[in-house]
Amino acid sequence: CLLVGAKGIQMISGFAVLPQQIINLPIGNGASNIIIYPGELCSSVSAIFQRQKIKSFLSIKHHRSSSHLFSIYPFKYLILQLTCAFVFLEPVEAFCTSLKDYFQDVCKFMAMDREVTLDHLYIDGALMQGQTETKSGKNVIKVMEKELVIYNLEEKEKAAIERSQIFQVLGGKELETKVIVVLGKAGMGKSILVQKICQDWSNGKFSQFEFVFWFECRRLSLPEKQYSLKDLLLELFVKPREGSDEVFEYILQNPSKVLLIFDGFEELQDHDGFTHYPDCQSYKELYSIRELFAGLFQKKILSGCTLLLTARPKDKFNQYLSKVDKIIEMIGFSPQQVELYIARYFEGLPYSDDAVKLITNCQYLFSHCYSPVMCRFICFLCEMMFEMGDKDLPPTLTSLFVKYLQQKLIPTQTDATAIGNQQHVTRLAQLAWYLGEKNQNALKSSLFPSKEVKEFALKYGLVLPFTFPKHSGNGEEEFGSAFSDFVIQNFLSALHLLLSEDIKDKSLTKYLSLPARKKKPHNWLDLVPRFLPGLLYLRHDPFLCSLSDEHVMKMITKKQKTLLKYIKKIQISDLYPEKLLELLHCVYETQDSYLLQHVALRIKAELSFLGTLLTPPDVYVLHFILKRSPKEFSLDLRNSGINLQGLKHLVGLKNVTSFRTSLSDTVRLWESLEQTKEYELLKISVEKFDIDPFKAETMKDIRDLSDLVQIQEKMTHCVFSCRLGPTCGLQGFLKLVEILAAFPSLQHLE
Repeated sequence: CLLVGAKGIQMISGFAVLPQQIINLPIGNGASNIIIYPGELCSSVSAIFQRQKIKSFLSIKHHRSSSHLFSIYPFKYLILQLTCAFVFLEPVEAFCTSLKDYFQDVCKFMAMDREVTLDHLYIDGALMQGQTETKSGKNVIKVMEKELVIYNLEEKEKAAIERSQIFQVLGGKELETKVIVVLGKAGMGKSILVQKICQDWSNGKFSQFEFVFWFECRRLSLPEKQYSLKDLLLELFVKPREGSDEVFEYILQNPSKVLLIFDGFEELQDHDGFTHYPDCQSYKELYSIRELFAGLFQKKILSGCTLLLTARPKDKFNQYLSKVDKIIEMIGFSPQQVELYIARYFEGLPYSDDAVKLITNCQYLFSHCYSPVMCRFICFLCEMMFEMGDKDLPPTLTSLFVKYLQQKLIPTQTDATAIGNQQHVTRLAQLAWYLGEKNQNALKSSLFPSKEVKEFALKYGLVLPFTFPKHSGNGEEEFGSAFSDFVIQNFLSALHLLLSEDIKDKSLTKYLSLPARKKKPHNWLDLVPRFLPGLLYLRHDPFLCSLSDEHVMKMITKKQKTLLKYIKKIQISDLYPEKLLELLHCVYETQDSYLLQHVALRIKAELSFLGTLLTPPDVYVLHFILKRSPKEFSLDLRNSGINLQGLKHLVGLKNVTSFRTSLSDTVRLWESLEQTKEYELLKISVEKFDIDPFKAETMKDIRDLSDLVQIQEKMTHCVFSCRLGPTCGLQGFLKLVEILAAFPSLQHLE
């Protein structure tokens, strides 16, 4: 027999004839499982035990009695159990191998216009373990809403995690499903991260999982289709060559070894109310994807598996944040990572140094490179330009994408195809808008306006071929296409609003998303409000003119005048910070001197971005507009997530006379300026820093204040008032007393 104990498997020879009765054996040497079999099966059983995957099937748990004896099942049953286990193993191992082979194949290359391996170009963007907080509002529903906490520089470092730590979940029940969500704005690289995870698994990492299933939610978005759990796992993805029943049974008995990835949650149709959906617990019944996902999310189907979701923040998934076990934020590339990515992209090309310099010198486009998708796109366009002898990057996103479309079409375009191409672009733009309004970017081939439009879009890489999953009834795949990335769809959607005669000038402004009242942003086509003003002020561009006749040009002129009137009527000083930033982006894209000056003159002098996330492009346009204003500004940048480089740029503006950030961010800024020997900016930032009034509520506040004092002692002393909150107690007061000597102008201490 075999003793399976702490020291491994021990062989005990013995019985020549199988006893027919149940045998009682004492437990010794810490053995927890005993299996008995006839001697002639020894070689086959040993072979089975060498395969670790079979252990869960061979274990026979003992039942302890008061005499510490346990019973074991009759031998005939054991032999059957071992034989079945051996039969189980072959299709399971074969399927695992098929999964890994599949991922090694599909994950090898980046989805780009030229062939680049994932290993060569992949760079981990910043990953942070996210936390949520309840945002107060005017009604009960708003109060219950959860939003992500915005970290300062120090908190970002503490919350940072590696890719290898994604599946480490603290707490929770051991046998319960673990739900992990990766949140990131469109273009932050969520799908590329998933691709890398799948590649890592196929190469032996994340070995706690024997099965990994990766589902693109847009492929599951056909509401009329229904599937069983077995269909979802073994029909929609990689199909087992044989023994699908055995593989499925193994999965059901080993859910902890299963990783399910749903990429792009917002692309699931009817994704409201998952937590309140009726129970979906049968493994054999057919369900809609909505019902199956609800069962997985509620931890009632395949309980014990790991569920990894990717989604956009401030979108439909926000209502479920309190139900997940771990939140991971993707915040894009740091400036150093951007430079590394660009250098790798152009590595080996004859103009690599010139291309890197061109992008880094174009600060506005470089600021957008914090988004991995935008970074890749800008690099691709730069490559196209160098290949055609053009060495000037456009100044705005809109002009960048107009140039992209030109560079795509013109090299292969003839007089005979020019008119047809123009018509195809217009109809494709209409399709982009139609899908975007429904939060979709993929469609069946039959829904294209015409066969010619589909072939045009595929030829120039504006859409990519796509397959919807097989229907459980007829087993046939449906072919379709998906827009190559979200930016292309946004740009084409804005182009539709520009060219469409159905969109009247008076209704145009509702697509700009710039009302004074605070509104939850519509996340799917969030770049349309930036592209649209840019296109309206590029109406004389030769390429855009080629897409329209004289009648359409007059209509575009009317739309531009409507936009101008609309912006002039906006009470800029009343805008919420998010809306103000959106207005700045819209106006920047126009590059119109009058509009830029108009906005710069009407921004209020005291600007607070407290609790508002400031991305690198936000910082750039804010800097650009403030620099044009004759006013003096005071900036509150606390809890804005601004990076160190952005902080330096804003603080360095001559007409920014005071600023406020968290104490730890201020210390980081001053230390950085000292290390880089930017003494003039250091002196200016010390003079501009505003801490009045400072309220110490935690011991961390006291420690930050102490650090601030230490670095400030080397420089000019400032005068400010502070309050020591009651939660710090005696310990905080004693720490404060130690640094009081640094405040010669202290007049009052509560």
